[in-house]
This record gives sequence, structure tokens and C-alpha cells, in this order.
Amino acid sequence: MGYIEELRKRIGHDPIILVGAAVLIIDNQCRILFIRRSDNECWGIPGGAMELGESLEDTARREVKEETGLDVGTMNLFRVFSGKDMFYEYPNGDQVYNVMAVYIANDFAGEVNVDQTEHTEHQYFDLGDLPTMISPPIIRAVKEFVEDRIK
Repeated sequence: MGYIEELRKRIGHDPIILVGAAVLIIDNQCRILFIRRSDNECWGIPGGAMELGESLEDTARREVKEETGLDVGTMNLFRVFSGKDMFYEYPNGDQVYNVMAVYIANDFAGEVNVDQTEHTEHQYFDLGDLPTMISPPIIRAVKEFVEDRIK
């Protein structure tokens, strides 16, 4: 059982600060890999909570591997997101204020094999044709990434 699950046993659904990492996987056609979450049925990017003793980079690589089966090579830090607008309440009632390091990776290997316990499908989306239902915690990161690329 992971750190967050253990913490939730003690405090229930009360708000916590959740530190994590996510990765914008960009293919050679400049499309973003999205995976559809099974909890809120929105599209997200690979990412999740940091475990005790992990670095943010380790978290990012682990989450990509667990959620997509891909091995990430070089990653570059895009931005760190935090603040009131990073509050999220999960469908199960867990409340979090996310502090999220978002990386960009063009260097990855393997075939996408989505973890069916957390996600239902995957798809690459063009920057000008993104999905309409994006998971709330990553909307800001995706929006800022697209704005930076369009400039």
C-alpha cells in the first residue's frame, strides 16, 4: 500500500497537500498522449503522487511506466503548478491541493499498454484538437503548454 493510501486511512477525505509529477508525452507529430481515467472518465496525462523517498523525476518515470508501459528517456521540467486553483475533489470524496511538477518527454520507448485499473483507453491528440473533457488537475498545465507552443 502506498503513502497516500496509508495517510487516507488516518485522516479520511480531509484536504491534504499532494505532491506529484506528470508527464506530457509528445510524439514525433507533436501530439500529446492522453489516457482516459476510469474514476472521472476524463482525459489525463500520465502522473501521480510521490512516494516516500522518491524524487519528482523518479515519480514521473514510475507513473508513466505504471500507467502506459512506456519507458521515458530524457525529460525536461515544464513547470511546477500549485495554488488554490489546484484544489481537486476526487469522485470518492478525497480532497487535495496538488503541487505538481510537469515534465515534457519526447524521448520514450515501448508500446502504450494502458493500466486498466486506473484508465480505459489512450489516444494521441493534436494541439489544436484536444479532448473536451480533461481531468481538472491537469487543465492548467495542458493549457499553458499549448499556449507556449502556439506562440
